[in-house]
Amino acid sequence: MADNLAALRSLMASHSPPLDALVVPSEDYHQSEYVSERDQRRQFISGFTGSAGLALITKNEALLWTDGRYFLQATKELSEQWKLMRSGEDPAVDTWIADNLPKDAAVGVDPWCVSVETAQKWESAFTKKQQKLVPTSTNLVDQVWKNQPPAKTNPVIVHPLEFAGRSVADKLKDLREKFKQEKARGMIIATLDEACLVLVLGKALTFEIPGKVAWLYNVRGTDVSYCPVVHAFAIVTSTSAFFYVDKRKLSPAVNTYMEEKGIEVRDYGAVSSDVVLLTSDQLTPSSSHDGTDTNPSKSGVIANGTHNANESSCNFIWIDPRSCCFALYSKLNPDQVLLQSSPLALAKAIKNTVEMDGLKNAHIRDGAAVVQYLVWLDEQMQEIYGASGYFMEAESIKEKKPSETNKLTEVSASDKLEGFRASKEHFRGLSFPTISSVGPNGAIIHYSPDPKTCSELDPNSIYLFDSGAQYLDGTTDITRTVHFGKPSAHEKTCYTAVLKGHIGLGIARFPNGTNGHALDILARVPLWMYGLDYRHGTGHGIGSFLNVHEGPHMISFRPQALNVPLQASMTVTDEPGYYEDGKFGIRLENVLIIKEANTNFNFGDKGYLEFEHITWAPYQRKLIDLSLLVPEEIEWLNCYHSKCREVLAPFMNKSEMTWLQKATEPIAA
Repeated sequence: MADNLAALRSLMASHSPPLDALVVPSEDYHQSEYVSERDQRRQFISGFTGSAGLALITKNEALLWTDGRYFLQATKELSEQWKLMRSGEDPAVDTWIADNLPKDAAVGVDPWCVSVETAQKWESAFTKKQQKLVPTSTNLVDQVWKNQPPAKTNPVIVHPLEFAGRSVADKLKDLREKFKQEKARGMIIATLDEACLVLVLGKALTFEIPGKVAWLYNVRGTDVSYCPVVHAFAIVTSTSAFFYVDKRKLSPAVNTYMEEKGIEVRDYGAVSSDVVLLTSDQLTPSSSHDGTDTNPSKSGVIANGTHNANESSCNFIWIDPRSCCFALYSKLNPDQVLLQSSPLALAKAIKNTVEMDGLKNAHIRDGAAVVQYLVWLDEQMQEIYGASGYFMEAESIKEKKPSETNKLTEVSASDKLEGFRASKEHFRGLSFPTISSVGPNGAIIHYSPDPKTCSELDPNSIYLFDSGAQYLDGTTDITRTVHFGKPSAHEKTCYTAVLKGHIGLGIARFPNGTNGHALDILARVPLWMYGLDYRHGTGHGIGSFLNVHEGPHMISFRPQALNVPLQASMTVTDEPGYYEDGKFGIRLENVLIIKEANTNFNFGDKGYLEFEHITWAPYQRKLIDLSLLVPEEIEWLNCYHSKCREVLAPFMNKSEMTWLQKATEPIAA
């Protein structure tokens, strides 16, 4: 690690101009939250493995910023050469640079790995001391990263219409209607939290990065672990559609699919030069991909859902500054740029009926896997460790020291959970690395167990597992917290407070136009009553066989949650928690869909919305202090558990069903 920092500082000194500091973001060229192994530059240089963070290397210091989910993890992973900067508590990186680096300092960054909004924010902050942001021509971390993994050439996969629910033509048609509605001469659209980039230009052009490219063109890939996306850009004009990808990833069948959809495939690297052509309105398809339809009966409509328009009135380029990389923006004429959010972000977030049905079915199968895992784990904890089990509330009745071959660890347990999921129809892999954490490790919010160093399961400690899967018909994400011994009164109180917040949010009704920032408090109030809280947001959207974290909406205390109101047919998680450093962690998570509510009245003619749970797995009764629940909460639990029995029964064998019936027995009010 020290050698890497020294080598990086040497490159900084020899750079023209010499760099006083270098920013190393977590993001890749597509501003993705989750990146491929090759793009894990911040992790390589710092040693911090969390998904969110930013490194700053100066001549004499190395600092890492991350959010509250990772404070404890970063403290454990960073070497003494690094200083942890806690986002929301310590000065932001641009403020720190402005306050601590000298006048005229040069701060380098790879312009492909930083968004327009972030770069412009930094540039504004740096004017305080005439400091300057310097885009590097190459990524300096790549130059010191020996044995950097190669770029993947995994195949592009067509996502069938039976799962996608809408054709490429329909999606392109809707997108181009947005161009007309906005009277845009051009548009670049992106959403930072979705790791997506769209550029819509003079001819209503769109640049997209993995999530939205995959959604728009109904394709998937495996370029990023756990995320079924392909590294690609897309450009869409009013008459043409382009797909920028490593052509080695396309089979003859996929090439045929692209041609049939009127999409021209170009080399991944060509997007840079094509943006330059675009600015001067010189980007044109090859003659074989002119996007026209020879059927004269479709007057005014051309292939892949395009509408003829007066292109001479469309000269602006519309950019979403939160996710469009600074490198592409820098190739544009600022006078031709309009800043606005991507229409694809919202279109992707509002699920069609096929996607909605698929998500519900995927969550039923996934819930069955989780219950089967709990049945197995309960049996193993009793047999191997002498635990009292899932239902009985007592200390371990006998001390057992398991052999190395049969002991349970955080990793071996999570591998078993993956096996149950893999047996289910349409399974394609996990949706993120399973957070399997026992005792103190549960307090590390996004803990990732290492097979070499992970803990053994402990019958007298809380066990938290946060996991999910990718199925062809939907993406899942669920968290449950359990105890196989005797939980303390304090642990019960904390669990019950989390459960009350989980229920409180899940049963909410709210008027159209309400954003997730307004609802976040519902999950926290029960915790606040005890002076407790948690440092992460409460809910995020879920993809349809896409990224497990999907925007543009969220339920959070963070200002970004103010931007987009919750709407019918969106998905969102409900996941409050509480974490006690060095002791335990508690989190409960279900995926919800938002739907119209049938209220007695309709004040203001706004229309009202409510949530529907689509995740199915029991809450452990022995962790609940029933004296803290009100009758309405007990009624909700009983109704939820009754539904669990109903929807999961077809997947259970006799012993599993017996366990599930006991786990979901009605609670007396």
